[in-house]
Amino acid sequence: MSVDWLPELLLLSQFGGDWEKYLDAQYQCFCRDFIHSTPTVFHPMRWAMKRHPLQQGKEATFWHLISDGQNEADRLPDMRRCERICWIRPMIDSWGTDRVCCWRAQRDSKVRPIIALPDFSYVVVLQEGPEYVLLWTAYYVPGPRRREKFRNEWHTQT
Repeated sequence: MSVDWLPELLLLSQFGGDWEKYLDAQYQCFCRDFIHSTPTVFHPMRWAMKRHPLQQGKEATFWHLISDGQNEADRLPDMRRCERICWIRPMIDSWGTDRVCCWRAQRDSKVRPIIALPDFSYVVVLQEGPEYVLLWTAYYVPGPRRREKFRNEWHTQT
């Protein structure tokens, strides 16, 4: 699967293993893509994100995008999420193109637009509200079973 249209992975090694510099680079990408500008593909719906609680001056959505774990307070950085943070906006902007697979899934009582790479190895999950779209999460999908589950859901919805 070709991802040559996506930015290069953002690797810790590019920052000499310095976590703080790496975190700053990730946050700069996040701010560029979601604070200083916002996607327009769901226009006229307003773009939103979970800002609070702030941690180290950074929005809750940012921390959710780069970490993994069931309990928000105990989430740990996930390097595959960190490396791909700059992929999220281009994938959202590609909604409705042949670069990504897109569908709306019902999760509990929420409608969740999902955007996946064609091999379902990386997904971006949004949430629709009455007048807004919320950036919910994004993550690398490690195993073939989980990827197949997404593929089947996409086939069912399209």
